[in-house]
Amino acid sequence: MPSRTAYVRDKRSPRPKNAAVSAVMSRIRSTNTKPERELRSLLSAAGVRGYRLHHATTPGRPDIAFVGRRIAVFVHGCFWHSCPHCKRYAPKHNSRWWRDKLTANRERDARKRRDLVRAGWKVLTIWECRLKEGPARELARVVRALG
Repeated sequence: MPSRTAYVRDKRSPRPKNAAVSAVMSRIRSTNTKPERELRSLLSAAGVRGYRLHHATTPGRPDIAFVGRRIAVFVHGCFWHSCPHCKRYAPKHNSRWWRDKLTANRERDARKRRDLVRAGWKVLTIWECRLKEGPARELARVVRALG
């Protein structure tokens, strides 16, 4: 029997009730997201260089790593990482699966932060909503951390 969608499902998530929603969700990226690209653009405009993207040998594989200075920057999307600053809606369909998924994301984020701090790294988290509201403020946080 042919699949209802034109793309391959990985069977880790439940089949959505709406195929259009499923198609949109399948295109969401995990790296080089819009907030990440925005922060990198700000860093570049400010002349900040010397960072690695998604550095594989750094604990937790941060979005931006200043390896020599041991500074890790995570750029979190508000929905996917359950932002404490804004009230994001909870999906209505498959709500238990989404609750478990978002809880697991928060736990993974905490574990990554803990591993980096134990390894002697300074960790910054830049939230999508804060980056939209005050990009200069978030850039200043990174620059201050670099000292």
